[in-house]
Amino acid sequence: MEGDAIKYVGAGLMGLGMMGGAIGVGQIFKGLVEGIARNPSAEPKLFKNALIGAALAEGLGIFALGVALMMLFV
Repeated sequence: MEGDAIKYVGAGLMGLGMMGGAIGVGQIFKGLVEGIARNPSAEPKLFKNALIGAALAEGLGIFALGVALMMLFV
């Protein structure tokens, strides 16, 4: 039974990785809005870079979810 409990605790802690990804995406788009407010003509370049950054941050969150699911079911 102890092995199952440790497995669930570990999977729960992987939720912190998903939370970190969500905070990262929020910070990226906060910076995007501030950058566009300061210099509206730079919006296309800022938006492209923000989407790339958000995709990378979300990728880390999805990776954490995948590891958590593997811990639970494999």
